[in-house]
Parts: sequence; C-alpha cells; structure tokens
Amino acid sequence: MLSTLMALATGIPAYGQSLLGNNSDFLPVDHAFEYSLEENDDGTLSLLWDIAPDYYLYRERMEIEGADAGLEQVSYPPGRTITDEFFGESEVYFNRAEMLIEPGDATALNLTWQGCAEAGLCYPPQSVTVNFAGQEVAAADLSGPENKGTTVPAPAGDAMAEDQSLASQLATSGLIWNLVIFFGLGLLLVFTPCVLPMIPILSAVIVGSNARRGRAFVLSLVFVVAMAITYALLGVAAALAGANLQAILQAPVFIVPLAIIFVLLALSMFGLYELQLPAFVRDRLDKVNRRQKGGSLGGAAVMGFISALLASPCMTAPLAGALIYIADSGNASLGGFALLALGLGMGAPLIALATIGSGLLPKPGAWMNAVKAVFGFILLGTAVWFLERILDDSLTLALWGALILLLGMSVRQIAQSRHSEAPLKALLNGAGAVVILWGALMMIGAAAGGTQLWQPLTSLAGSGAAPRQMADTDYARFESFKSINDLDQAVENAGARGQWTLVDFYADWCISCKVIEEEVFGDPDVIETLSDMQLLRADVTVNDKLDQELMSELQVIGPPTILIIGPDGQEYRAQRTTGEVSASQFLERLAAARQS
Repeated sequence: MLSTLMALATGIPAYGQSLLGNNSDFLPVDHAFEYSLEENDDGTLSLLWDIAPDYYLYRERMEIEGADAGLEQVSYPPGRTITDEFFGESEVYFNRAEMLIEPGDATALNLTWQGCAEAGLCYPPQSVTVNFAGQEVAAADLSGPENKGTTVPAPAGDAMAEDQSLASQLATSGLIWNLVIFFGLGLLLVFTPCVLPMIPILSAVIVGSNARRGRAFVLSLVFVVAMAITYALLGVAAALAGANLQAILQAPVFIVPLAIIFVLLALSMFGLYELQLPAFVRDRLDKVNRRQKGGSLGGAAVMGFISALLASPCMTAPLAGALIYIADSGNASLGGFALLALGLGMGAPLIALATIGSGLLPKPGAWMNAVKAVFGFILLGTAVWFLERILDDSLTLALWGALILLLGMSVRQIAQSRHSEAPLKALLNGAGAVVILWGALMMIGAAAGGTQLWQPLTSLAGSGAAPRQMADTDYARFESFKSINDLDQAVENAGARGQWTLVDFYADWCISCKVIEEEVFGDPDVIETLSDMQLLRADVTVNDKLDQELMSELQVIGPPTILIIGPDGQEYRAQRTTGEVSASQFLERLAAARQS
C-alpha cells in the first residue's frame, strides 16, 4: 500500500507543509545549518556556523572531537539561553557562531550537532567527519597521514555519540584554566603531611653545598623542576596508555571499578588507612637518594626525581587519582602539562622555603588533615563524575546531593572545633548550614525525579528538566512501529478494516513533540476524534539506521511530523503536519483529509 503512498508524494517538496497551509516549507537540515572550516595562519581552525533566520543550534548537543587524535582545545562562544517548560534552560546559537579549535595531532574532526526551527520542528542529531578543508571523509580513511584530505563521503546523521570524553570536556574549559587548576591543587598538597618528607631532602641539597641565597634558589629550582618533570612524564605515560582504552572506559564494566578506586583513594585521604609505595620499593629508592651528593645541580635533579616517587603516604592517592583522570582523556599533551603544573604548584613554596627561610611555611598541625579531607571530597566528586555516564540523571543528582550534604556536615564539624575563633566559627557554621541545606534539596529533588544540579526542585514545580507526567487515559494511545515494512503491514491491515491511520514521528529530545503530546493528543476533542483511527508512533529518539531509512523513505525531515493515511493506503500529503500545531488546527486538517 505504501507504494501508492510514495507515488503520490513524487514531485512534492520533501520539506514539509506550513502549519497554516501557506506552503512555506521548513529548510532541509544542511540548508538550515551550514558549516565551514578554515585553517588559520597560526595553525588553529575556525569552525563557522551559518544558521538560517528563525533556526537555532543547541550548545550542549554540539560535540567537536579529533577523529584520529585528541584536540588541544575547543573554545565555544557564549550563546543565548532559552527556557521551556519541559527541558528547562538551554543554551543555543542563533544566526552565526564561531568555534576556535587547536587541533594538536588531529588531522580530521568528528562533528555532531542538533538544531530546531522556532516554528516547532526539531531535526535529528547529525554527525560527520571532515578534514581541515571542510570536506567529508570516512573514518576508515584516517589510518595514516597520507590519507589527509581524502574526500570519501561519510554518512551524515548517524546516531549521536554518547561518550563524553574527558579530553573534550577539559578542552572546552581551556588549557590555561586547566593548568591553573592543577597548579592550585599542587599548592594545596604542600599543606598536607605528604610533602613534609621533601623538606629534609631539599635541606640536604642546600646544606651539602653550603649555598648562599642565590645558589640555594638555583638548587631548589632544579630540584622542583626535576620533580615536576617526573610528574609530567607520568601524566604523558598515563594519557598514552589511556588513548587505547578511551572507548573501553565508557563501558559500565570499567566505569564501576574506576569509581570504586576513587572512593578507596578518598577514604585514604580521610585517614581510614594509608596508601604508599611498597616497602621494598621505598627502601631501594631511599638508598639511591642517600648516595646522592648535595650541592651539585645533577644531584639536585636526581633527588627531585626520586622525591617525586618517595613522597608518601597521602601524595599517592591524589597522584593516582590524577593519573586515572588523565588516562581517560587519552590526551598526552594535556597529561604532561597538567601534572607539570601540579609539580610546580607543589614546588613553588619549597623554593621559597629554601631561598628565604622556614618562616614562610605554616607550622604543621591538625589543620593539615582538613586539607587532606579537601582532596578526599575531590576524589569522591571524580567518582560521581565517572558514574554520571551510566547512571540515571536523577540518581546522579542524588549522589551529588549526598556528597554536598557530607561536605556541609564536615564544615560544621570543623566549626565546632574548640580551636576555632568565634568569628571564624560563626562563618563556618553558616556556610556549613547553607551547604547542608542545598545538599538536602538536591536529594529531595532527585527523589521527585529532578535532574538539574542548580534547580533541583523544578520537577516539583511542574517545570524544568523533568517532563510533566500524565495518565494514559489523559491522551491518545499510540502503537509503536520501527521499520517501513512494519508501517506498510499496519496500514494494509487497517485498510482491510476500512480504517484510517495516523502516523506520529516523536523523539525524547524534541521539545515540540512534548508540546503536541500534551496540547494536541491530550485534548479531549482530539482524543474523541481519533478514537476510530489506527494510531501509530515512530519513536526516532535513537536515530539509528532503521529510523533514518524510515524518515528518508517517507520524506520526513524530523519530528514532530504527523501523517494522515486513508483506508486505501494513500497519504493526504496536503494535510501533513510538520512542526507544532494547535488542537484546533489539527482537527481542521483531519477533517479536510476525511472530506476529500
């Protein structure tokens, strides 16, 4: 029967009909969102998006990744925030957007994007691999540099990739900002007992040379740089090892053990037990360390290298966590620079101590355990971050809420210490109370089906990330189908009964589909009118091969799209609805189809 349907569609534009029947078509996806790639003189790339008027691209659904190697950095421009009652706030781009890309070792890009028309049409996710000339290439043609520029077409519109690689996320934040973060973490490590063993080692270097202040500065600088380079090499090694495991690390069987490792590392920072190198390894390194002569630059460098491995016990946990974190990115340059910054952050106060004097560093005390606890919470947060990839959004919100709640309780416990001064105690009490309250709100929101970290109670207010739930009796009931053969058989069976068929194209990421579900298929008059029709729904959320074939065969460019098919198997093409429509307009279209 669908052969007749498609024969009637021949010669009719594939872009859908206006909601008001004025024949103004929606643009095809490659006309609504046109991109171009330019290679700049400094080696960076500019990805330019030309977005048609009254169309927009989603910022959070845009992925830019290296096709054959990790990218150094991707800078996104700020977008405009729009709000709807189903999905909450979303950042989007109108008219024009430009992304600046530092490609690193990559020779091609994987681009994924998705956009909508303001009139109510959502396009399926689109994916493509392009070389630096902006030409589409196939992933199989990227096996070597000799293939750069190959112009074998790659199928656009494949299912959106789900892996949110750490390298992409860090690149979005910017390399400089990430280095500042790791440098700050290194500074925090100085104020923990794990760095204390370095002080007598560095003192031996200085004393052995009987150095004056200038010489002491040079020796301590060599010591610290050698230590930082050791960490950088560990970071590069971790990233190179992780580059081959990056895809594997997205599977639950690997993510769960990683999260458990981070929890165990965090517990060691809270003092439940100590993690350090095996005794036989530490003993051998210590013997090598004692044989080094203080005073020489070479001796300072060797001692810095060995100290990077000897510092324990608590350095082991943050370093292990950082190495796993970087391994997940597969970005060797990021791993090297990040841990170099970490080592320099640790060493900066040591240089000042060796050059000027011990009065610069605070005296050891119980407060150092509080700094260790900070790293404990960072490691727990990293565990939750890993689990986000496989857990339900509401459960993820609950885990973040529990972590925030524990953090607030810890701050309150610090405030109750008898060593705290009255003003500080009041400040910590107040801050702890606010953090506890927010953590509790997150857990309450998660229990109610909420998903947003900064708006955890939106689901209770009937808006935000969580769609409104309705009883099955409140709106029209559809039967699902998947392929063109399924549809053909269902239409033929309905035709044998003299029954009309309504076909609805739907997707979870389609805002307008939610609007139509509630305002059209939830309207009592519409429900009554459709009661004698066969109602079929094609859920194209996944946008897999069958979904693409179905939409291509029926010339559907995206959801929401509604087809009206008569008992003879013919679609009433003039009454097809693409985009949002009101209940009254839909009833008029249905009536027009039946009258004709």
